[in-house]
Amino acid sequence: MENQNILIYENQNGNIKVDVIFKDESIWLNQAQICELYGKAKSTISEHIKAIFEDGELDEEVVVRKYRTTTKHGAIEGKTQSKDVNFYNLDMIIALGFKVRSNTGTKFRIWANQKLKEYITKGFVLDDDRFKNGNQMSYFDELQNRLREIRLSEKFFYQKIKDIYMTSIDYDPKDEKTIEFFKIVQNKLLWAVSSQIAAELVHNRVDITKPLLGMSSYDGENKNITKKDVSVAKNYLNEEEIKLLGLLVEQYLAFAETMANQKTPMYMKDWIERLDLILSMNGRELLKNAGKISHQMAKEKSELEYKKYKENQKQVEKVQSLKELEEDIKKLK
Repeated sequence: MENQNILIYENQNGNIKVDVIFKDESIWLNQAQICELYGKAKSTISEHIKAIFEDGELDEEVVVRKYRTTTKHGAIEGKTQSKDVNFYNLDMIIALGFKVRSNTGTKFRIWANQKLKEYITKGFVLDDDRFKNGNQMSYFDELQNRLREIRLSEKFFYQKIKDIYMTSIDYDPKDEKTIEFFKIVQNKLLWAVSSQIAAELVHNRVDITKPLLGMSSYDGENKNITKKDVSVAKNYLNEEEIKLLGLLVEQYLAFAETMANQKTPMYMKDWIERLDLILSMNGRELLKNAGKISHQMAKEKSELEYKKYKENQKQVEKVQSLKELEEDIKKLK
């Protein structure tokens, strides 16, 4: 086990900062390091650890891990000795931070409360310095992927587009042209990644014989599939198409936000032209027709497949009920 370091310090404003080295997706410190961290004797830390386990606050099998450590031999100079030592993960370190009565413990509680409050109000906590210094880039990549997934969600994406397009000179939410505009934007993006418009994706890919009726990007559970789910074109995109769509959406939103922030006068048709430009720059084919499948055709096909799906579900539930009944009868004999 390599030596683990944990450094706590204050800036000029007295704010606490914790900088740690991670191993196996967590922080692992032995008891001696925890004693050093909080400035307390081994007996005090041992007492708190024992109480935490006895109270059932933490599971010992989860938060404790043995690592082989090598230290200098106490009696023979120049020799070393190895032994298994208990290491405790972040959950235990935090739990002890709320129990230890010391200056450091108080600062740690303040820091932890700040981070917890930030998480509760924002839904996330970032270590800005780590990202700025280029450390833990794998976490930064994961953060980018998560943000892309959030921005790609149906509700978020179209609401964001709506908010931005409200700056258009000719924007009218009640005008049919505005409604048609959103359909055009959606179809242009879907065509760019799949060579199919929304109606075609639904009509051509919905299939009762496939898992989740062919919805390869549906993130719900099989038993909770609704009629609305099978009518959403994005649910039928594969992994590569979803990834590409995410990149295109990010570029489009970034450009739209720049125009809005600069208060550049824009009409609805201007946004369409800019979208075509972004798609062309990415080497994607532009949509030049209305497609071969109508919305009504897609609706009828998806509803038919969904009806078959519901009938199959009822049959499966019936068979399962009969099996359970047979098991109950066997138990009574």
